[in-house]
Amino acid sequence: MSMLLPPFELHEPTSVKEAVALRARHPDSDYAAGGTDLLPNYKWGLNTRKHVISLARVDELRELSTSRLGALVTLAQIEKSGTLASQLPVLPDAAKQIATPLLRASATLGGNLMLENRCYFFNQTFLWRKSIDFCLKADGTQCHVVPQKEKCYATFSADLPAPLIALGASIELAGAEGNRSMPLAAFYNGPDGIQRNDLKPGEMVTGVALPRDATSWRASYKKLRLRDSFDFPELGIAVAARFDGERLAGLRLVANALDTKPLVLDELGADAVGHALDDAAVKRVAKRVEETVRPVKNTNLPPSYRKAMARVFTERALRAVSGSSS
Repeated sequence: MSMLLPPFELHEPTSVKEAVALRARHPDSDYAAGGTDLLPNYKWGLNTRKHVISLARVDELRELSTSRLGALVTLAQIEKSGTLASQLPVLPDAAKQIATPLLRASATLGGNLMLENRCYFFNQTFLWRKSIDFCLKADGTQCHVVPQKEKCYATFSADLPAPLIALGASIELAGAEGNRSMPLAAFYNGPDGIQRNDLKPGEMVTGVALPRDATSWRASYKKLRLRDSFDFPELGIAVAARFDGERLAGLRLVANALDTKPLVLDELGADAVGHALDDAAVKRVAKRVEETVRPVKNTNLPPSYRKAMARVFTERALRAVSGSSS
């Protein structure tokens, strides 16, 4: 199989209503925003469809404010937003850690929220995958990471969900049956790693909403990757903290790229609330994160190293929000 795009019919709606109606008429279809994940996957023969519904002309999805981000807002727009930099600086900081400037100019928030989980048995060419037998996630019947036929262990590799979850964001969805929203943390609840989230057939992501108090939280996102200029995360740690004077009034922890979904680990720092976020508390919480996460061997770095680095990166994120050196 060549690296050319396979044939498909392209649809270009100009509204959310038109887009979901097209999806209802063509169930064998994908939504495309920036296409920076979908189109490379198509070139590699990964779960291709006969129809692609481009959202590029749906201008109602381009809102950018401290209360709502539309699904078509690009990562570059998030990175360069002065409003977000002053009010929610963790979002521009996380966005600029994704991919490269050229990709961020096209890649969108919605695309990052819906990024395919990644695995070195899945993200390969058709002929490479055929040579070892196809995997559970595409064309096969067995997971090669943890050999069995019930669950895919590909790694959740999107960056923005972790800091958005730490800020208390909700995801907004639209489908033929209407609109709905839910906490972003609850959205990533897929039962088998292939169905990764709570998206219903035909639905699309329209944006995320941020609560009124999001700007009162200090937040940080620390990311480990092989090349700082390009790669997907080997792990990511998002922390959000709220203070009452010197005392911690709230603490949220989200571990990224260590499982098939973002891991909400707020309970690991619950006993730090009400006290100063001092060095002892930072080390105690970070050690618990290390002891809790269970990465598997499906990325470039060994699971033991990623597990150890979860402690290091949690310490860095906690110190960043406490005002200490990161």
